[in-house]
Amino acid sequence: MTDTALILRAAAFAAHKHRDQRRKDMRASPYINHPIELARVLAEVGGVTDAVTLSAALLHDTLEDTDTTPEELQRAFGPEVAAVVAEVSDDKALPKAERKRLQVEHAATISDRAKRVKLADKISNLTDVVHAPPASWSLERRRAYFDWARSVIDRLRGVDPALEAAFDAAYAQRP
Repeated sequence: MTDTALILRAAAFAAHKHRDQRRKDMRASPYINHPIELARVLAEVGGVTDAVTLSAALLHDTLEDTDTTPEELQRAFGPEVAAVVAEVSDDKALPKAERKRLQVEHAATISDRAKRVKLADKISNLTDVVHAPPASWSLERRRAYFDWARSVIDRLRGVDPALEAAFDAAYAQRP
């Protein structure tokens, strides 16, 4: 399979899996916009051309937020893509506070591909929190999210200066 075919298959798979989901933003935008934004940030800001990284970005929330299994991802996209998606996925069986703590703790140990996906995810999320925050989020909660995101990114710095600068610019918009 060509790199382009892999990326397009990942986009189609993610669109299908997230088809009935909406973001928590005040516009309730289609969920698929978020993974597409990650791939765009990686390509345009980070200059990422690696098909595995871009495909993993498109699929990054399928394990957490859909009925997708790790085995299904591995069959459809191979072990490399499935491994990166697994690295950036939280275990939803754990309490939220534990999942957040583990993201910070594990950030330094994930692969460079996963670090780039994590950077793009946090850039996208911070941008959304500034421009279209969830209606139920207080100013305090938005600020806490920004600070937690920075604690994750601070643990994985050194992988991509352009993406890190974009994260810092997004963080500078902290409410």
